[in-house]
Amino acid sequence: MNKTILFIFLIATSLCYGQEKQIAIKHADFLETDEENYPDATIALGNVFIEVDGATLKCKKAILYNANNYLQALGKVILNQGDTIIQTSKYIEYDGKTKQSLSWGDVVLKDQSMTLKTDTLQFDRVSQQLYYRHHATIEDDTNVLESETGNYFLNEKKFQAETDVIITNPEYVLKSKHLDYFTDTGKAYLYGKTTIKGKESFIYCEKGFYDTKADVSHFTKNAYILYKDRRIDGDSLYYDRKRAFASATRNIIMTDTINNTVLRGNYAEYFREKDSAFVVKRAVAISKTEKDSIYIHGDTLLFTGKPDKRIVRAYHNVKFFKPDMSGKCDSLHSNQATGLLKMFKKPVLWTENGQITGKLIHLLSNPKTEKLDSLKVLEDAFLIQKDTIEGFNQIKGRDMYAKFENNEIKTVDFVGNGETLTYLRDDETTELMAIAITTCSKFHIKFKNKEIKEIRYLIKEDGKTYPPSKLPENIRKLKNFIWRENERPKTKEDIFIKGIIKNKEVKLSKKSIKKKQKVIEK
Repeated sequence: MNKTILFIFLIATSLCYGQEKQIAIKHADFLETDEENYPDATIALGNVFIEVDGATLKCKKAILYNANNYLQALGKVILNQGDTIIQTSKYIEYDGKTKQSLSWGDVVLKDQSMTLKTDTLQFDRVSQQLYYRHHATIEDDTNVLESETGNYFLNEKKFQAETDVIITNPEYVLKSKHLDYFTDTGKAYLYGKTTIKGKESFIYCEKGFYDTKADVSHFTKNAYILYKDRRIDGDSLYYDRKRAFASATRNIIMTDTINNTVLRGNYAEYFREKDSAFVVKRAVAISKTEKDSIYIHGDTLLFTGKPDKRIVRAYHNVKFFKPDMSGKCDSLHSNQATGLLKMFKKPVLWTENGQITGKLIHLLSNPKTEKLDSLKVLEDAFLIQKDTIEGFNQIKGRDMYAKFENNEIKTVDFVGNGETLTYLRDDETTELMAIAITTCSKFHIKFKNKEIKEIRYLIKEDGKTYPPSKLPENIRKLKNFIWRENERPKTKEDIFIKGIIKNKEVKLSKKSIKKKQKVIEK
């Protein structure tokens, strides 16, 4: 008998727990029924108070369908879910079986971290998920978020906003196609075309992360940062708004629109307030001039100062290239305000058919026209120019001073311990007549059409002229002569080669070989 009673009790308990909780009207000024318009329903009027699955609801009027456990409430509806969520609206429907609610009419929902405003809101109390499909505004202590459609996951405090998303902050406005935003942390995950417009910058990306409270962001797809006079592109961009700091990784392009300069590399950092940047890992600075561009490479490139007073530094394995001049040194310093470029540690300059070396080289350009003005070589100055047919014209001294016209050397002065070795040719036949070796402490050289045309010795010289047959090959080079042609970058790609540049082999196809054979046969 006792076993039977226990069995019945367990079944009754099981059935009780299997049923949904009934919506209960706890208070109303009036209760009535209207079978014609609301069959099987209880109508509550005035100061209605209802308990709904652990939540409470207040309104002016409520219609409760007891059999279906279904509620309609209207008139200053207030829904409280514990102490965490308060929602107000003009109207709400709640299905006690599915635990789904639909609210509309000036819907405002608040929890501990945000306030949501919309016209129509769906609420799944099982998954604790909100849905809106007709625009909503979400405001927390940092930002105001707007989107046409979206979801809010109450347990995760996460907004999944879609379609015309806008985050407004006192410092910027963010627009995106889709983002996930966490109201408790202020972190946003961006998907699709996104822009962030601030007071000093504009950012574009198609995938990224933004910590809106810390003002730190990371962008990874088609991203760039745009300032008033600079643009930074990279496969991966990091940006700290408070520090005005940005870094970029892989395939970096930093464009300076004022000085027409482009920095490339695989890692870079930029400090906006100091207007300084450095680039490493296959770093190159490209400066656009009137006719062509100059390419400068170093293991590290450093740019500091405002555009009109910018200093450019390159460190270690430095090479630069432009069609009419190239160079190499260990380190380089350039002042864009004065147009002065300094080359340190075994510097060498190459012109079309010449080479200049010394312990220190200064190259001065006009900052406005960007044309070469003068050249200074201090200590062990050595100028080598290939003869038109064979050998080398050589001039050396302690110091060298050169002047340019239209980017071509016009005059050169050597001061101290001067020596010259020149090939003397007939002007008409170009036949080698003699080779002259002269010493003089000071002399002046004139160039014409990029060739040495006159050497004027300003102090008593001492020298001798030799017939070509009388001067042995082994003394046709002055002391410390080094022809560094195999270090010379002949293309913009060569600036990345360290040490000796090997001659490039030309591979011919079978078709081109046959064509050459036919030409030879003819």
